[in-house]
Amino acid sequence: HNDLLFFTNKGKAYQIKMYDIPEGRRATKGKSIMNFLSLADDEKITSVLAMPKEIKKSDLALFMVTRQGTGKKVAAESFYDVRRSGIIAIKLEQGDDLISVSFVDKGDECIVTTKKGQSIRFKESDVREMGRNAGGVRVVKLGKDDALVGSDIVKKGTAQNASLLVVMHNGYGKKTALKEYKVQNRGGSGIKTAQITTKTGNLISSKVVMDEEAELVAISKKSQVIRVDIKEIPSLGRQTQGVRIMKMREGDSIASAVCL
Repeated sequence: HNDLLFFTNKGKAYQIKMYDIPEGRRATKGKSIMNFLSLADDEKITSVLAMPKEIKKSDLALFMVTRQGTGKKVAAESFYDVRRSGIIAIKLEQGDDLISVSFVDKGDECIVTTKKGQSIRFKESDVREMGRNAGGVRVVKLGKDDALVGSDIVKKGTAQNASLLVVMHNGYGKKTALKEYKVQNRGGSGIKTAQITTKTGNLISSKVVMDEEAELVAISKKSQVIRVDIKEIPSLGRQTQGVRIMKMREGDSIASAVCL
C-alpha cells in the first residue's frame, strides 16, 4: 500500500500505488512503465523510492544529484501527494540529467562517485533545503569528460562499519572501507576511489554497504544476471582496479547493479 515515487532523467517526479504494478516471475517480460506513467518519449526512470507512511511527521528529505555534478535537498513532505501528470523535482541545466534520488535524514552524510573513479564525501548539512523548482548547488567539481554516476547516503553513526562498493562497466568491482574517504566540503574534486583502465571500463555505480550478508545483483545490457554475496567481494584500497565479479560476453557490459 506504499506510494511509489518515480524520478526521471528530466527532473520530474511521478507517483503510483505499489499494488498498481502487477507481480511477475523472474523470466517474464513485464509491462512497459508507459502503461502506468505519462512519460515523454525521451524520458527515462532513474530512481524509484517507496514513501514512508508517516512522512509528514519526519525531518526526512530527498537528496538528488545530476550527471553534471549538481546536488539538491528537498523536504520529502513536498512529494506527499504528486498529481498523475507528474511534478518538477529539480530544475535542470541544458543537457543535464537527474541520475539519483535518495532519502536523507539530519546528521547523515552523502557520497558521490564519477565515471572516471573520483569520489567525494560530505555532510548533508552542506546542501541547504530548497523548493522543488530550485536548481541545486555544486557537489563535485568534474574533470574533462567526467560525469556523476553514483550517489548514496551514509546513515548517521554507521560510517565506522561501512564500505563503498563500486562496479565497473566491464564486470569489475570492489569494496573499500568508508574510513578511507575523509569528510570534505562539497564542491571539490574529491579523491580517487578506483583505478579506471581499459580492462575495467568506466565506473557505472556505487553503493554504501553495511550488511556483509547482503547480495549484489548485477544485470548486463544483454539481460544476463548474476548474484554475488557482498562478503565474497574483496575489500581493497581506493587506488586499485578491483576484481572480476561478472564475466562478460563479447559486446556485453553491465547495465545496472543493486544490493539486496
